[in-house]
Amino acid sequence: MIPGRMPVPISQENKLWLSWSDSQFIPLLNPTNVMDYFSQKSNPFFDRNCNNAQLRMQRVGLEQLQHMVGVEYILLHVCDPILYVIRKQHRVNQDTAMPLTDYYIIAGTIYQAPDLGNVFSSRIFNTVSHLQEAFEEASQYSRYHPNKGYTWDFSTNKALSDKSKSAKKDAADKKEEPASVFQLQRVDMLLYELLNKFPPPINANQQQAQAQPAQQTQIKTETLIKMENEEMSPNEMNAQGVDMKPPPEKKVKM
Repeated sequence: MIPGRMPVPISQENKLWLSWSDSQFIPLLNPTNVMDYFSQKSNPFFDRNCNNAQLRMQRVGLEQLQHMVGVEYILLHVCDPILYVIRKQHRVNQDTAMPLTDYYIIAGTIYQAPDLGNVFSSRIFNTVSHLQEAFEEASQYSRYHPNKGYTWDFSTNKALSDKSKSAKKDAADKKEEPASVFQLQRVDMLLYELLNKFPPPINANQQQAQAQPAQQTQIKTETLIKMENEEMSPNEMNAQGVDMKPPPEKKVKM
């Protein structure tokens, strides 16, 4: 602040802290009347000495702004019905205009858009303040000894040590535990049921190859059951495909 100057509230010195809206006009806001909405006398962002105010008093359309010199407001971007961007610029001639400030209207509320310098200064200020806090906190744990030099001692801060212990405990609890026997059996059962409901597709040749051994096994099983229940003749056994040959005799080696 300049020496000898009276302190000015931040809201009046920097319009980035201000916002303005007219609740009665908001329901009627559209691209055709948004400039009239911005040009109201109660709007702190509107310059009453601009070319727009002169044309409005003369009841002349805003198309004549290109033929004038000085400060003017134009509708730069429209995203109806939620967003409108208005630019304040200084017109030098019919083809040249120098941008000064941008304003955006969101849901009927007008804000001043920050320029690149304000954005950078704000980000740098936040970064420096966080770094300053980190250095101040870290300096509390530094210790100096003539023989050892500088060291860190975090045991003095009980809250920090408890926090580190709890963090280690949480990390240990997060380790994966092996699956139990019940979980494994349950998963196997679910997979078996899904396989029965949705069997994999089988070709015709594979079906025939699987069907023949199954039929032979079924015939032999039925034959053996019948042999147990009643005696069968050798001819019947041969007809059923049962092998009646005795096992080969073992020869004694001399």
